[in-house]
Amino acid sequence: MSAHLFDPLTIRGITFPNRVAVSPMCEYSSVDGYATDWHLVHLGCRAVGGAALVFTEATAVTAEGRISPVDLGIWKDGHIEMLARITRFMASQGSVAGIQLAHAGRKASTAAPWDGMGPVAPAQGGWSPMGPSPIPFTEKHPVPREMSEADICAVVQSFAAAAQRSLQAGFQVAEIHAAHGYLLQEFLSPLSNRREDRYGGTFENRIRILLDVSAEVRKVWPERLPLFVRISATDWDDRGWTVDESVELARRLAPLGVDLIDCSSGGNVPNPKIPFGSGYQTAMADRVRRESGVMTGAVGSITSAAQAEHIVFTGQADMVLVAREMLRDPYFPLRAARELEQKMAWPKQYMRSAPKDAARREPLE
Repeated sequence: MSAHLFDPLTIRGITFPNRVAVSPMCEYSSVDGYATDWHLVHLGCRAVGGAALVFTEATAVTAEGRISPVDLGIWKDGHIEMLARITRFMASQGSVAGIQLAHAGRKASTAAPWDGMGPVAPAQGGWSPMGPSPIPFTEKHPVPREMSEADICAVVQSFAAAAQRSLQAGFQVAEIHAAHGYLLQEFLSPLSNRREDRYGGTFENRIRILLDVSAEVRKVWPERLPLFVRISATDWDDRGWTVDESVELARRLAPLGVDLIDCSSGGNVPNPKIPFGSGYQTAMADRVRRESGVMTGAVGSITSAAQAEHIVFTGQADMVLVAREMLRDPYFPLRAARELEQKMAWPKQYMRSAPKDAARREPLE
């Protein structure tokens, strides 16, 4: 029997060989934004494992847009060379290379998890963050500088310039990061956006910067290549961003050339009450998909082949994005294929351990 998880998916000019993607996950392993051998091995290994789409971590469009001083970046041409080496290897394994373009906003300049995740002061190599309003993320975080309209326009153009560099580096999917409490979600949510100009207040004003970023990125991102947007579909706070607004946002993004909404949640306020559990965000992807008519990706505590297959088979999402399970098992797609009794090509170097009827995957030139 055919497993829908292993059906190909065509978006614009790209055909993904299955519906399994590696979700963006920060590695905190860069210096001045440059990718390293760690990124080559980390991302390349997931491509060897058979994921149809492998995303980089949140990749900063400006130096000040990094979550931490050790985040990946694409704000200057020097970043392209190593990223291109990584995308070439992923392509040789039959995986599509994706990049998540991001700006951390008021949550910028924080330490890596193993260093406590607290704010990094300018004297220690950090910087002063900015955001839509002078509202800190927590009492321990610095008050962000309220962005001027000139700041907003500069950030919009930084996303477009980063997309151009991403194309030069060989990426075939770009994802705009508008989730997890970072800059673009900060504008979306009334919990972090108290502006009284054309970028604050009403729903139309709060979504303006994301619409502008999407439109400018699509101008430089070729028509044949997919464009995704990751959102936090809810703030998990009745006073904040809602799933209803996420549905309407998806409707507004589609005419601008956005092909898929990657549905996550939370991150914009500390300690929200989240009903965490297996696939706890999938219902949001389902609703956005059904009510907006836009393709969606489901992410969040997706840990088994049967669960991923159920999401795609029942039409809750068009793609599943797997995070922590991919850290535990880089070869999750190969394992899922075996469990669902699907034939999937194995790297020829690993054929000695493959199922007897497995096809051999020859590296692509």
